[in-house]
Amino acid sequence: MDFSLITVNTEDGITTITINRPDKMNALNIQLLGEIDKAFDDVYGNDEVRGVIITGSGAKAFAAGADIAEFSNFTSEKAKEMSVNGHRIFNKIESCSKPVIAAVNGFALGGGCELAMSCHMRLASENAKFGQPEVTLGVIPGYGGTQRLLRYVGMAKGIELLLTADMISAEEALRLGLVNHVTTLEELIPKCKQILQKIMSKSPLVVDQIIACANSYYNKNEDGFELEIDEFGNCFDTDDFKEGTNAFLEKRKANFTGK
Repeated sequence: MDFSLITVNTEDGITTITINRPDKMNALNIQLLGEIDKAFDDVYGNDEVRGVIITGSGAKAFAAGADIAEFSNFTSEKAKEMSVNGHRIFNKIESCSKPVIAAVNGFALGGGCELAMSCHMRLASENAKFGQPEVTLGVIPGYGGTQRLLRYVGMAKGIELLLTADMISAEEALRLGLVNHVTTLEELIPKCKQILQKIMSKSPLVVDQIIACANSYYNKNEDGFELEIDEFGNCFDTDDFKEGTNAFLEKRKANFTGK
């Protein structure tokens, strides 16, 4: 598929999705979110893809919020439609059976911060800044920010950031648990690939199960413990379990096939 606001490149089992609106600080508009949605349809349907990186073009911004000019005149109903669509797309990212890493290469504000938080992990360059500044516009976050930010940094700090619109640095985001690693700008993508390559050496079936079980921790309609029990039992019927245990007993590296 042809994209105009993102670029998509797949190499060695890793799909890199790059937000490509540098003149707009990679702000997220409806068309761009639609392209991300379509890109993840391809990720879901391609067994050759084992991991995903989302990043922004340039050295200034991952995604500096939503495109305010686009929604400034929306009605309440139109705004709700936009929010529902954004939630659906970000839930699709969070529910992806393949690990998704946000490579935050600058500002991740508003919708950009929400996009990063929908990924399974976040790595940040030293110049990265995170924040939910929606309150300064007289609106609340609309793509899951009031929920996911508290998940990662806790209630007290999360509500402070939501109410004050303060930005935090990459180092503070690391200290708070919002990001996994901080690197130089040059090392950001290589570090993401290094983590994904390590994960790709594991069984894709088990990676899927771990992501599903971890996500269920936050799902009020799902018992994560029961899901873990079910998925643990399911592992024993797979070729990958037999291969993994045999490789351990035979003191060799496992060769997982995803079956």
